[in-house]
Amino acid sequence: MEQLVERVHTALAAEYPGAPNGRIREVPDRRSIRWYTTIGLVDRPLGTRGRVALYGPRHLLQLVAIKRRQAAGRTLAEIQVELTGASDEALAATARVPDELLSPGMPAADGPVRAAFWKHSPAPPPAPAELAVLPGNPSDDTGLMLTGVPLGMGVILLVPHALDHIDRGDLAAAARPLLDLLASRGLTDGRDE
Repeated sequence: MEQLVERVHTALAAEYPGAPNGRIREVPDRRSIRWYTTIGLVDRPLGTRGRVALYGPRHLLQLVAIKRRQAAGRTLAEIQVELTGASDEALAATARVPDELLSPGMPAADGPVRAAFWKHSPAPPPAPAELAVLPGNPSDDTGLMLTGVPLGMGVILLVPHALDHIDRGDLAAAARPLLDLLASRGLTDGRDE
């Protein structure tokens, strides 16, 4: 997290007017970053290695965009409306982070070159299974057979039986309002499948 904070500081050093009042930090600290993650302004870490959280270029864009909007006098509520779930392109336009900060091996602010802290992406999630069986034998009521139906945007509907006769496309179309609501709250992966 310290490397992420250093990169935010370096990204803001060039053209950052500073916080409009004494209540806002110039650069977010660990506590602020955790709060931004809790309220959905910053994505959760990509993963962990032991007790170390792994952050990537998107996290840097999110934090710099937040600080730039705060410097413009926007409240966190206004920033949430604008930036929660924003695309990488929208974040990049707001954050204006130099490309060299988004690439691995950038020198730390006032320090030597450090290893890239987002060099390795986490493994992609496994493909959703078409059929999941909970422990037990489905024929004796001690277990439950579930069928997973991908609806798109990373959302899977689980139903307690096989879906041989139901058109999966009809199910996905009927679920569109739910998918839109989940997407508006940042609860999907954002990709229509």
